[in-house]
Amino acid sequence: MSIVFQVREKVATITLNRPESRNALNLAMCGALINAANSIAADPELRLVFLRANGLAFCAGADLKEREGMSEAQVRERRMAGFAAYAALEALPMPTIAVVEGPAIGSGCEIAGACDFIVATPAASFRTPEAVRGTVGATQRLPRVLGKRLAKDMMFTGRDLGAEEARAAGLVSRLVPVAELESTLEEIRKTIVNAPQESLKLAKRCIDRGVELDPKGALDTEIAAIEEQLAGGSWMGRK
Repeated sequence: MSIVFQVREKVATITLNRPESRNALNLAMCGALINAANSIAADPELRLVFLRANGLAFCAGADLKEREGMSEAQVRERRMAGFAAYAALEALPMPTIAVVEGPAIGSGCEIAGACDFIVATPAASFRTPEAVRGTVGATQRLPRVLGKRLAKDMMFTGRDLGAEEARAAGLVSRLVPVAELESTLEEIRKTIVNAPQESLKLAKRCIDRGVELDPKGALDTEIAAIEEQLAGGSWMGRK
């Protein structure tokens, strides 16, 4: 099983599960992530998603061993499957949180970056060495968060962005000691599960769409969400 998918008390947890390969992303994992995201999107009872990993690494990037002997068409198919997996996670309507406890490299940065925010431990690190390895990837999400100069530094040199630097740069939202990780996640879980769900979903949609628009377009997006909420009756703290 390239991932483990669990649902408990209105929370879905996707766990990358190839620890022997440092959770390197292969075609099977791409398909499993897409299937899990589709199952989550179709379940109206689910309110929160955690994305975690088994083993010492969050994700070591693309599985380069899988590419050995692949044709050009097969490599293209695999790359497109990766993009589809990131997009499926990013499109989930409820809050989605990446829990990073080790290195996130290349595709690992994409998977974590497709989530709404990242909770990390001090062992987390982030790296995008695609260009120095002779390929192209991970060029879109990180610049939107880190700015193009830091993203270019990472891409052109392949250097690690440590957990503290990632927090300071805004990539990691919360940096917590290992001993406090589970209690922190439980606190987040209780808050989100008990919050008015329609408001969370509308807020997520407004933020995601608004950052791509000019100020007027962003405000129009929020006003449209307010009108949708009023029309649906899910306002004044109703769930």
